[in-house]
Amino acid sequence: QVLLSESGGGSVQPGGSLKLSCVASGLIVSEYSMAWFRQGPGSEGQGIAFLESIGTEVYINDVRGRFVIFKDNAKNTLYLQMYNLKPEDTAKYYCAAKTFGSSWALAYRGQGTQVTVSS
Repeated sequence: QVLLSESGGGSVQPGGSLKLSCVASGLIVSEYSMAWFRQGPGSEGQGIAFLESIGTEVYINDVRGRFVIFKDNAKNTLYLQMYNLKPEDTAKYYCAAKTFGSSWALAYRGQGTQVTVSS
């Protein structure tokens, strides 16, 4: 059984930082394409940071230069380091994993962790 468990969310002021973690069990993160998605109030979920098994990183424009996606294979854990957070980053963040070539629509996903950015 695959389980992705996110943690690290919370409330932070604009300009602050947070580091999200996603511990995986039932799959090996080094063998999967991994990603962070977020879903804000009244919006659909959106992929914001992607990490291919070969190490390629892709970010959407809204977070490029502020967020960093990386993984620790020894801990089988995916991370999202977020800097200079903005109120518009407020959302529920969840990690996802899929095999190479498959659709993100069919990816394994965790339950998410809430991030709130406000003054």
